[in-house]
Amino acid sequence: MLTCAPVNRFRRLFVANRGEVASRIARTCDVLGITPVFGVSEGDRQAPYLRDRESVVLGPSRASASYLARERIVQAAIQTRCTVLHPGWGFLAEDPVFAALCEAHGVTFIGPPAAVMQKLGRKTPAKAAMASAGLKLIPGSDGVLRDVDQAREIAHATGFPILLKAESGGGGRGMRTVRGATEVKDAYDAAQAESLACFGDGRLYLEKLIEGGRHIEIQLLADKYGHVVHLGERDCSVQRKHQKLIEESPALVLSDAERERTLAAAVSATRAIGYVGAGTMEFLLDAGGELRFMEMNARLQVEHPVTEMRTGIDLVEAQIRIAAGEPLWFSQEDIDLRGHAIECRINAEDPSDGFAPSPGLIERWEVATAGDDRVRVDTHVESGYEVPPHYDSLICKVIAWGKDRDAACDRLAEALQGIRCDGISTTIPMHLAVLGSEKFRENRYDTRAVPGWEG
Repeated sequence: MLTCAPVNRFRRLFVANRGEVASRIARTCDVLGITPVFGVSEGDRQAPYLRDRESVVLGPSRASASYLARERIVQAAIQTRCTVLHPGWGFLAEDPVFAALCEAHGVTFIGPPAAVMQKLGRKTPAKAAMASAGLKLIPGSDGVLRDVDQAREIAHATGFPILLKAESGGGGRGMRTVRGATEVKDAYDAAQAESLACFGDGRLYLEKLIEGGRHIEIQLLADKYGHVVHLGERDCSVQRKHQKLIEESPALVLSDAERERTLAAAVSATRAIGYVGAGTMEFLLDAGGELRFMEMNARLQVEHPVTEMRTGIDLVEAQIRIAAGEPLWFSQEDIDLRGHAIECRINAEDPSDGFAPSPGLIERWEVATAGDDRVRVDTHVESGYEVPPHYDSLICKVIAWGKDRDAACDRLAEALQGIRCDGISTTIPMHLAVLGSEKFRENRYDTRAVPGWEG
């Protein structure tokens, strides 16, 4: 359902991100006849995806002086005559201050309104809005904790174990597990300190720890005219230290009744908060088979290609068209969720050495999937590319489609075996171990451990 029709409002789009993200956005721009202009750091100026492309150096390699430098990015967009900016996923993608700064200077920000983003960025107001729309929540505090004494009081009422979580957090930072009353004080202090350091906000809230749960998320799209659709759900339960490793769709652990109920409630909640653009609601599936809302991410997820493979809808295109003021060109009834899709994230890390980072020169890079439209490889690397040590270590995503889960998993394993990456370590061996494990193939696992991998 890629339209390929031009987006009349936009001619030049500023890409405020790097690596695989930037390469992915540019691919859709090329199809739509939009010129992508890249903001890059000194460390990325020789990246392969910039070849024969327009780019501007934002600053030094460190992210704080380049990919997180709001004013520099907006100024660069204006000076390169870009009227629209795509923040990608990560960095400033969910920063309402950045979104407002873009709009104040006449640059269209691809994402929800800054006010909506600000509400979603604060976890407790977002949860209250979702509860009023009919979504079930994880038991815990009604809002931000006043102090450690209140945390201790609510923990006793909720029942241990509990999680202390950063109000402005994400990615597992500012989060601590507490299994008993004697641990509350130290965990509270540690979570608060990490939250302050990472997000400049030390406020915490409390949730019941759901152990043995599954991590489920729902992909949503909303235009500026109140039209909202879901594009099914994804299971993201293969995780290490709260970082997703493998994602797939559909989530076969869900009952049909719970799936339909939650998908409908997610659409209603998205419409009720005035959301615009692509967004992702995240849930935990508890032991009773109920999905409980955790948070809504005001952006695309790394794993969005899983949904694209099942629906045939280009989600970056949808983002661009929505930002241009166009209505969604399809309805809920038009969306055909076909077969099964699965994705794994390949990082420059050594899984046999505690997932230690492995930056350096990729001496040889080969992918043996050409001509197979059931396999997709999203990457920004090639032979001779040097993986910098300054950023996230993702170098590649491999996505496979099959008529059922077994076929998709087999195809993904075959694609991984066909990748050659000399010069650095990658997480491919870990992914192959997971795909070959009995627990994973029988869908008998949860977020607590990586099935089939003991390293």
